[in-house]
Amino acid sequence: MPRRRVRGARSSRRLPPRPFFASCHPCRRTRGRPGYPAPTIPAGQIRYRHYAWAARDPCGREPCSQCCRPSKDRVVASATVPDLITPTWAYAPAPEARDLATIRDSYGLFIGGEFVDPAEGGSFATISPATEDHLADVALASAEDVDRAVKAARKAFGPWSKLPGAERGKYLFRIARLIQERAREIAVLESIDNGKPIKETRDVDVPTAAAHFFYHAGWADKLDWAGLGHAPKPVGVAGQVIPWNFPLLMLAWKIAPALACGNTVVLKPAETTPLTALLFAEICQQADLPAGVVNIVTGAGETGAALVGHSGVDKVAFTGSTGVGKAIQRELAGTGKRLTLELGGKAANIVFDDAPIDQAVEGIVDGIFFNQGHVCCAGSRLLIQESVHDLVIDKLQRRLATLRLGDPLDKNTDIGAINSKAQLERITTLVDAGVAEGAQRWSPACELPDKGFWFAPTVFTEVGQSSRIAQEEIFGPVLSVLTFRTAEEAVAKANNTPYGLSAGVWSEKGSRILWMADQLRAGVVWANTFNRFDPTSPFGGYKESGFGREGGIHGLA
Repeated sequence: MPRRRVRGARSSRRLPPRPFFASCHPCRRTRGRPGYPAPTIPAGQIRYRHYAWAARDPCGREPCSQCCRPSKDRVVASATVPDLITPTWAYAPAPEARDLATIRDSYGLFIGGEFVDPAEGGSFATISPATEDHLADVALASAEDVDRAVKAARKAFGPWSKLPGAERGKYLFRIARLIQERAREIAVLESIDNGKPIKETRDVDVPTAAAHFFYHAGWADKLDWAGLGHAPKPVGVAGQVIPWNFPLLMLAWKIAPALACGNTVVLKPAETTPLTALLFAEICQQADLPAGVVNIVTGAGETGAALVGHSGVDKVAFTGSTGVGKAIQRELAGTGKRLTLELGGKAANIVFDDAPIDQAVEGIVDGIFFNQGHVCCAGSRLLIQESVHDLVIDKLQRRLATLRLGDPLDKNTDIGAINSKAQLERITTLVDAGVAEGAQRWSPACELPDKGFWFAPTVFTEVGQSSRIAQEEIFGPVLSVLTFRTAEEAVAKANNTPYGLSAGVWSEKGSRILWMADQLRAGVVWANTFNRFDPTSPFGGYKESGFGREGGIHGLA
């Protein structure tokens, strides 16, 4: 019969007092007992056993992973116990495995369901912006190649558009699942080719791209109830040109709704980041997508111009710079082609005195330094109410001092490489202009790698409203800070740009947030957050930020 324990009975066994042991890390188990002094430990008197640990203490030894115990392993130099308990920590590298992504020596064009050589045999090199190492040679599509791709898409349009929506949805669902299955491979490849940190591609870009295909797979058989009119019909062949800042995500934004609605696609990725799109072509093959439904042509601006101007393209969707968007709009005027433009931005991130300051600081950092500021909707202008200006700037500078810049494949990296030499030169030019115009520049202590394209996080204060850094899109890790006194002044300053893509409002008053959202001329307004994306929400802008919406039910039109 099992022994029963009497409730309330206590064991007479008493543990001996825990001895005081100095430790080289702040482990709760190794702190001194109350009332014990913190003696100085002469060298040679106390020895410690050390275990493997990721970080290192100031003397360069590996701190232990549990409470330290006396042993004959090492001698600790003279130090006080508090110094040993609270060391200065440093991150150890935590790189993702580069060989997860297989990069070919050369890539062809994806036309008619297979990789083919370009008609003129041209190619261009793609490099890693973090190291400037050569990655691969990619086919350079000519106007003849674009014509082949458009004809392949036109040939596939008939059968694909007649396919029941539920069947099209199955293909999209299959693509989404394959993106999930190959997520680590895609994330590594995009970080190598683009320069952005692996934790952003792994945690944001790839999952969100898969979510877009899942979302639009659900719409494929429900288009009659999407509010698009009676028995909506597909447009035809969609010519799509995407930028280099979000290669996979922009691809998903454009291809997923087009396929769900029964259209076929010819897509041109940016010349500096073609590898993710070409990997997506392999996924299309793996998903048994009918030949010609998706075609991918790589090249520079001439290739994109040939695609936009092709007479066989029924709709053009472009994401990129405002200057190129204006040129496309002029070219398509009078042609009858449908057009969607998602262009630049100069978003205002507005912080009121009743905002949750610590939360706002995190939102500010995420708003401008996410993806090195290579975001069209980045919160590149920070408007702070005067009464909390000094507090916000102090907290912001403290937070920026903790950001880590370096290897994009390191999981600890916060700031990756600038995408190209040309973009780095543009950022440098505008920063120099800001200094020349009298703004005060500040950057945290930051060691830049010797190779690659890098720029330290930068904050400008005392910025004039007419300054170039307050009006022009920098597209880099540069923040311009302005102040305001009233909500009306904040609205006036926020709207005083040629752009109207996004904005953010930080306040505890819901009525103020709703009033600001109504007054701000921006396509997207975030409340007490920033840079939040969801496939169910439409995204797009006003004024020189473009027109049309991508995502949500609005993106099906």
